[in-house]
Amino acid sequence: MIDTPSTDTVRAHLFIAGRVQGVGFRAKAEMQASTLGLNGWVANLPDGRVELIAEGERALVEQLVDWARSGPARASVTDVQLQWEAPAAEPPFFIRYL
Repeated sequence: MIDTPSTDTVRAHLFIAGRVQGVGFRAKAEMQASTLGLNGWVANLPDGRVELIAEGERALVEQLVDWARSGPARASVTDVQLQWEAPAAEPPFFIRYL
């Protein structure tokens, strides 16, 4: 795992497990991230997890990471794996379909 970068722009890469598909997780994540002005994407994975990439100002990315630890009301998050990576100039936040 890479330590949190010291720059103001950061990139968080999350794998979120639990009851996170079929509960509006992606739509709510997109709404949260867009409201915060973040770039990146969110996608369902075949193994039942959700993958999320968020780039932007550190404090705002950290807000989305905190939100992802519980997700929307119908979700039941059991694990969040978080890696800090170098920013990669992601486009405005969107739902990615794999």
